[in-house]
Parts: sequence; structure tokens; C-alpha cells
Amino acid sequence: MLDKLRIDDVVGAIPVHLFCGIWGTLAVGIFGGGNFITQLIGIVAIGAFVVVASTVVWLILKFTVGIRVGDKEEELGMDKIELGLEAYPEFGRGSQTV
Repeated sequence: MLDKLRIDDVVGAIPVHLFCGIWGTLAVGIFGGGNFITQLIGIVAIGAFVVVASTVVWLILKFTVGIRVGDKEEELGMDKIELGLEAYPEFGRGSQTV
């Protein structure tokens, strides 16, 4: 799903922090003697705030400095563009040239 939405989550932060955070919050309402409905309302409220605030910030970034690199830069890799070398030459084009 993350790939289809073009969300780059190389460290798995979304499944770990978002989904497990939601489960942990709901678990308090289920097992911890808290009110399940209150926990659910809290999840929805925080989620709505984060979506709105993040959208505003990302749109400001997109229309001012930009948030994507060009196709050529993406193909070459940002390590090559910014640093002049490959981060992992044993897996990149450097290992294929003799």
C-alpha cells in the first residue's frame, strides 16, 4: 500500500509507529480499564490534526523549495549528485564497471 501511495518509508516507521501506536492506544481502552470510545475519539482527533497540519506544511514546502528531485537526479542517486560518489558502490553501477 505504501508503494502504491508513493510513500518512501525505508525504515518501516509507519507500520511501527502509526499502526502499533493505534493498537497501543486502543489496547488501553480494551484491557486497561479505560474507555474504548474515548481512546477511539482521541485517535481520530489526533489523526485529523496531523493530516491537516502535515498537508499545510508539505504544500508550503512543495510550492516554495520543492520536495522532489528531477528524474535524472533520481536515476543517478542523490549520493552521486550531492557527494560525487555512490553510498554503496558494491551494489551500484560502480561494481559493474571493470
